[in-house]
Amino acid sequence: MNPGGFVLTVEHRAAEAVLMCAVEPVPPGLLAELLEIPADAAETVCEELASSYLAEGRGFVLARVAGGYRYQTHPDMSGFVERFATEGISSRLSAAALETLAIVAYKQPVSRGQVAALRGVNVDGVMRLLAQRGYIAPVGQATGPGQPALYGTTPVFLEKLGLDGLYQLPPIEELLPGLDRVEQIEERLRPGGDA
Repeated sequence: MNPGGFVLTVEHRAAEAVLMCAVEPVPPGLLAELLEIPADAAETVCEELASSYLAEGRGFVLARVAGGYRYQTHPDMSGFVERFATEGISSRLSAAALETLAIVAYKQPVSRGQVAALRGVNVDGVMRLLAQRGYIAPVGQATGPGQPALYGTTPVFLEKLGLDGLYQLPPIEELLPGLDRVEQIEERLRPGGDA
């Protein structure tokens, strides 16, 4: 018995071993195949392990992200890992890149031209950077003139944000200013306003 309150079985230990060496999140179905157990039993094994790690106050968690399970830093320890990982390296995204990534995340599938129209600037370089980092990728082509590539987010995007799926993104309404604030902005933009 461990501090999590359940008996640590061969399946628990095998799941730990597989998840420890996995580079990407491991889908429950694959874990079930590897452990030769039903998919719902694999889910239960992962949930029990995750609960035990939280109960023990570990510096890591077993998280469900991008449709699978993986080990990652406990959220309250992320500052320490971030300092370690970025020692001497500047890998933060610029405000322009974050804005572009948000547009792709919420409007996907979306073309470069559509993103540029929303941002009001050329986004070719930023889109190229986001694709190089693996956050976005072409997901199809538009049917209109020139058939431009349409972009969407990738599993890497979900991993970096710690999300299981796009459904976990906050509703866009929460990110927009309220109606009263919009009216204030419109008033300032009118000729003779307080701009």
